Amino acid sequence: MRRYLIAAVLFGALGCAAAQSYPDRPVHLVVAFVPGGATDTMARQILGELSEALGQPVLVENRPGANGYLGWNHVASSAPDGYTLLLAENALAMSQALYRKTSTGFDPLKQYDAIASVASSPMVLVVANSVKANSVQELVAFSKAGPQKMNYASAGVGSVTHLVMEVFRDGVGMDAVHVPYKGGGQAVADVIAGHIPVTFASTQVAKGLVEGGKLKALAVTSTARSPALPNVPTLKEAGVTHADVDLRFWYGVFGPKGIPEAAKAKLGKAIAAVMADAKVRERLARLDITPEYAPGPVLQAKLTNEIRNWSAFVDAKHIKPE
Repeated sequence: MRRYLIAAVLFGALGCAAAQSYPDRPVHLVVAFVPGGATDTMARQILGELSEALGQPVLVENRPGANGYLGWNHVASSAPDGYTLLLAENALAMSQALYRKTSTGFDPLKQYDAIASVASSPMVLVVANSVKANSVQELVAFSKAGPQKMNYASAGVGSVTHLVMEVFRDGVGMDAVHVPYKGGGQAVADVIAGHIPVTFASTQVAKGLVEGGKLKALAVTSTARSPALPNVPTLKEAGVTHADVDLRFWYGVFGPKGIPEAAKAKLGKAIAAVMADAKVRERLARLDITPEYAPGPVLQAKLTNEIRNWSAFVDAKHIKPE
């Protein structure tokens, strides 16, 4: 018995020492979607400064697949040592709202430690140039004029673009058929090509495409006009009222449940410093990303509220996993 007690004490001491020396090797920041998307773009804007703040390289690890669940489950099942983290967006809450009654076995509220809230960014309603609509009202009219229901593209079932479009459709009374893709990049590419008329995209993706004449922007989801696309009206300006849910991208850092408090504290302090850095803020401003650092408990509360609000919308509108 005494031998086991000594072993337990030694194990605890080693664990404490490891937490105090954290990090002593590279940290992997998992993005559950393909390179080039909104979350991947956000991750790569802060890599250098976060590596410097932690004193170790921070590496983006893209693990796309299964509408985000491949990456999310990978992080949830990783060792809770602070070396495998997740940069997640509001798809984490939306998918949980959509799939919570199914047998996925995944629950971010139970399987993750919330480290820190990072930032937010609006989305843009974009249409193909072939679509005869230059406003939300004209898009709704266009959707009703054809002999068949209009299609809309998304980054996948349960993705941000999927459920934001469902909220938009509900708000304007527009009927349309969901066409899910394996990522936002593919969805936007087919809208550019004119294969599908409409989707939502992040401002980071939409800005260059709209300014380059490859897409038309009809509205942004922020409460005020986006400095990245100042001539594009907000949904409210376009006359759209919608359910009480957040239609912006928001980003937060999570880790597997059970990360040592010392490691979480170091991560939180490093993220706070990065999001306060003037160079980072200037870089993000050009992409219309607003730094919104908040500690882990605030992020945990946000995730809880988001799951509750999106669950209410999904249930009220009888939206089912496809």
